[in-house]
Amino acid sequence: MSADQSGEGRYDYLVVGAGFAGSVIAERLASQHGARVLVIDKRPHIAGNAYDEPNEAGILYHKYGPHIFHTNSDQVVDYLSQFTEWRPYEHRVLARVRDRLVPIPINRKTLNELFDLDLKTDEEAADYLASRAEPVENIRTSEDVVINAVGRELYELFFQGYTRKQWGLDPSELDKSVTARIPTRTNTDDRYFTDTFQAMPRDGYTAMFARILDNPLIEVRTGVDFRDLKDRVDEIADHVVYTGPIDEYFDHRFGKLPYRSLKFDHQTLEQDRFQETGTVNYPAPDVPYTRISEYKYLTGQESPVTTVTYEYPSAEGDPYYPIPRPENQELFKRYEALADATEGVTFVGRLATYRYYNMDQIVGQALATFRRMDEKRRASAPEAIAAE
Repeated sequence: MSADQSGEGRYDYLVVGAGFAGSVIAERLASQHGARVLVIDKRPHIAGNAYDEPNEAGILYHKYGPHIFHTNSDQVVDYLSQFTEWRPYEHRVLARVRDRLVPIPINRKTLNELFDLDLKTDEEAADYLASRAEPVENIRTSEDVVINAVGRELYELFFQGYTRKQWGLDPSELDKSVTARIPTRTNTDDRYFTDTFQAMPRDGYTAMFARILDNPLIEVRTGVDFRDLKDRVDEIADHVVYTGPIDEYFDHRFGKLPYRSLKFDHQTLEQDRFQETGTVNYPAPDVPYTRISEYKYLTGQESPVTTVTYEYPSAEGDPYYPIPRPENQELFKRYEALADATEGVTFVGRLATYRYYNMDQIVGQALATFRRMDEKRRASAPEAIAAE
């Protein structure tokens, strides 16, 4: 493929990846700078891991597992609201523990149901958690964080098995950042998130992405692998925005950055509802999957059938979760130094920065990256820009 197959010549930008990071930057470059942008993605679709589509039963499901939108950023909401209307939705999660379904994050209701208690106030719940906590003097690992906060019994019931399945490592082998923000609540708020804005794109994520990329200056080509174009990038565009794995861009020069992946088992069932809420977690080590999600809760669809997804963590497959260990971060820093020294390429997004971000954080990062690109452009050619 050459850039001028269509007879239109070079592009101003080649954006690698049609997920949140790539799509948002492509939209900004086209709408704010009047730039011609080619967006490529090796998958056969746009929207990255947020991709959703109706299945044969007409249920809108998420191909890569449930994506729940939540944010505290008015800027991110204002930006995305240009491309979608919203359906209010507050996600709730139950965990199957000791043959009971109890709310998670752990809150007062969880404690009362699990231990047959009658805690009536936040103060009583806080005192109870404090009585179970086992202080850890030097907090280094994920295990230390949780035991220090809630004690060993709750750690083993809710966190140890789940974490072992999710990461393929015991919490004692994982950096404290994995569970540093694990919330425990003393009230009865059973929402999984407490962000000020919680909603789902009314028509789904793929429809929202289609509108983000719907600009005559943007061309989208799916099923195209950047590795097949890399040697001819100079013929295609003046600048690359790269949202793929940073180690892959540099041909794994220092070795591969480790990731955990997921396998999804989507099932459509001849029943109205399968479970009590949008997601049920299964922390027990003898259950091979980590959670089951049911999409009709998320979308509000009505149907006599329902679609659920079982999630199985895996060492093989698409890169989803950077594994947070000090040696992996040190390896990333070597790639980051290479990226900083590479002219003509902007690295942005989860895979390019080897960090797990929520969707709103990626949108925020992409908008901030565009602002930096805009400032650099204005500084380099102020007269030309003033004349536009």
